[in-house]
Amino acid sequence: MGWFEALVLGIVQGLTEFLPVSSSAHQSIVGQFFGGRDPGAAFTAINQLGTEAAVIVYFRRDIVAIIGSWFGSLVGRVPREDPQARMGWLVIIGSIPIVLLGLVFQDAIDSALRNLWITVAMLAGFGIVIGVADRLARNVRPLESLTWGHGIVYGLAQSLALVPGVSRSGATISAGLALGYTREAAARYSFLLAIPAVVGSGVFKLADVSSDPVPPAWGPILLATVVAFVIGYAVIAWLLRYISTHTFMPFVVYRIALAAVVVVLLLTGALQPLPQG
Repeated sequence: MGWFEALVLGIVQGLTEFLPVSSSAHQSIVGQFFGGRDPGAAFTAINQLGTEAAVIVYFRRDIVAIIGSWFGSLVGRVPREDPQARMGWLVIIGSIPIVLLGLVFQDAIDSALRNLWITVAMLAGFGIVIGVADRLARNVRPLESLTWGHGIVYGLAQSLALVPGVSRSGATISAGLALGYTREAAARYSFLLAIPAVVGSGVFKLADVSSDPVPPAWGPILLATVVAFVIGYAVIAWLLRYISTHTFMPFVVYRIALAAVVVVLLLTGALQPLPQG
């Protein structure tokens, strides 16, 4: 992997990880313009950890409070119904579906589900889902009213992001809107819920680096990771401000338009359904 390819993929990861447009879809599409090769397990894992580090830094005060209260509730120093302690349990419960489904369908996720025709269908189809959820959203429930049942629904929605083109934030935010939560509440819990899943996935993928057919190019990988972190941090801050006064419709239009462009590129042979190994 060259420096320019790493820079571009790092920018793409940072820009798309937190927007409801699917970072995995963009990585697959853009990656094909650099020889059609898979960037490799090391790059994918560490680059994702870069954007997730942006979440951890941005929400560091919330995370410290949640972890402290959660541990405090275990030893009886903090009431179990304390909002921060409950949030700790809700993040754990919401993370269970994607862990279980990720393990069960690991082979399909790494092979058949990466087909760009599937990605196109998810970009357009789930774009419509996001649009409908946003249009019908009541935007009344604050994050503090999150229930155990809703936490599981969020978790099931997040597991849909195992299919490229769905979008982790798009799936979870749509679920939150459908359940009546405000856009800010839905997005905030979406970001917090992603931390265990993405960090766990990144560490898991790093275990496969030794068998990766693409030798790790550590210099470019680190460049992409730093770029993804910086841009990802800025995108989080921007998105939380944006959705306080705007709808998700621009992202819906973008997803459908991108799907149409990719269909044309696939039909003309400019893109291949699956990347080279």
